[in-house]
Amino acid sequence: MNAIFTDASFQNMMNVANRYGISANAVTDLTQALMKSNGTMAQFYIPELGGGGQWMQGGMTMVGDMFNNQLKNTVNGLCIELSNLINQGAIQYVPLPRLESQNGSQCGFSSNWWGDLGIPNSTGSQNNTNYAVFSNIGRLAIQENGKVTVFDTLDNHIGGVGQQQGGNYSVTFTSQYGTVNLSSLPIISGGEDRPQPQQVNNNNNNNNNNNEVQNQALIVEEPAPVFTNNKSDFEEDIFVKIEKLAALKDKNILSIEEFENKKVDLLSRL
Repeated sequence: MNAIFTDASFQNMMNVANRYGISANAVTDLTQALMKSNGTMAQFYIPELGGGGQWMQGGMTMVGDMFNNQLKNTVNGLCIELSNLINQGAIQYVPLPRLESQNGSQCGFSSNWWGDLGIPNSTGSQNNTNYAVFSNIGRLAIQENGKVTVFDTLDNHIGGVGQQQGGNYSVTFTSQYGTVNLSSLPIISGGEDRPQPQQVNNNNNNNNNNNEVQNQALIVEEPAPVFTNNKSDFEEDIFVKIEKLAALKDKNILSIEEFENKKVDLLSRL
């Protein structure tokens, strides 16, 4: 997400950086990774923090130097503090600028490529694809190759975005249910170039059949999406499952012992 933090937010981030003795760039990159999921998880590559790593709310921390417990504790502490600040509203991006009409009234964002949907809850871009999430009205707008498609997000609460490995779009979104399958969401506008269901005529040559049977059209369903055997997708699925187990533990549905056993089992598959 190409966005700038407010001055107060940046100062709060620098306070955390100073306490842990890390650079401004490192804490900024880590905060941006956390902002994609509203502070619940982060996937990052920060050389100062051991390279590639992942953190998930509920107790899961992974770093490149897996046997460096001091580094794990540092990353975990950083993520917890930054996540708390995000949830408290103490870390925010600078709002997009507004335009003013001739009478001086505000008329929306200056870069509202998404049309008249209003004010988005979050915006960003990845791989030359722009996106805007409108949680209040349940809409997701995607701009790719100059064309805008607006989806109905149904009951998905989109909280994360990442890189897609194949498919119609170069980005993938996550909600409380895991990865959002865009092909399953209703298109509100802009889906003209998306492949439509084909129709084939099932004409019966038997003269004993009536004209209604002869002209019956069969709708061919779109093929189910083909999932690539991609290691990063598999790892992300493991972490999503651990996050769901952590939520069950927090609600006392799973005991701490049951949660730890299942977490160890899932991590052993990586």
